[in-house]
Amino acid sequence: MVVLAAASIAILFVMAMALARALKADTVYDRILGVNMFGTKTVLFIAVIGFLSGRPDFLDIAIVYALINFLGMIAVLRFFEYTSTEEDANK
Repeated sequence: MVVLAAASIAILFVMAMALARALKADTVYDRILGVNMFGTKTVLFIAVIGFLSGRPDFLDIAIVYALINFLGMIAVLRFFEYTSTEEDANK
């Protein structure tokens, strides 16, 4: 249990680093990558917390969150694919 508690603290640290990457990125695609990484680590964090609390139904919540994260990233990337300008292509 101590190892999983340490792992959840490490996951929180990595989530903070992913959020910092999303906020400080230069391009839109780097920001999207940071947000996607944050979402992936959130799924892992939900699964670990569910295991620590002895509630296996948290895994279902984590899977649904992963699906929403995936579909959201596809939607955002499609949006930027069709709204990119000549200036964005030169970066």
